[in-house]
Amino acid sequence: MSEVIIMPGIGGSGDSHWQTFWEKADGRMRRFQPRSWDEPDLADWIDALEREIARCARPPLLVAHSLACLLVTHWAARGTAKIAGAFLVAVPDSSSPSFPAEAAGFAEPPIARFTFPSMIVASSDDPYGSLDHAYRRAGEWGSAVTEIGARGHVNAASGIGDWPEGKALLGDFERGIAEASFPAQP
Repeated sequence: MSEVIIMPGIGGSGDSHWQTFWEKADGRMRRFQPRSWDEPDLADWIDALEREIARCARPPLLVAHSLACLLVTHWAARGTAKIAGAFLVAVPDSSSPSFPAEAAGFAEPPIARFTFPSMIVASSDDPYGSLDHAYRRAGEWGSAVTEIGARGHVNAASGIGDWPEGKALLGDFERGIAEASFPAQP
């Protein structure tokens, strides 16, 4: 099983966010640490991600929420480190009026297919990114999409707690990566 880098969005996914629950419950998960969760700086967040990837013994799995999903796209266009895959939850639409002004540096993410497996997990009533937006990004990045129904922004305010359904999706995604890496022998 891969090491897992937890990548929160703005605010750093507080104590009642599923990312925090997962990190506390699973010793192979750890959070990347930019200088500021509330005043995101793209270059700093990329550097923080690179540092965390470098700490891993082998290519890690990225578990990104919200703004960190856009970080993954910017990093993928510049970074040289290898990752096992990216699990992208609640991809925000940077062209939407609801996109936070303090995250302007993350807007206009690169449009290029990833060189690693990826899955977008999308809610039907996410105020920061529609299902159409999720599918558009998936087409650009070569990502699979999983719709999870009406779960808002898939955060603490969504009332999902430790989000066991999401943990199951992550497990399925990780198993799929492992099976693709090690095809059955005849």
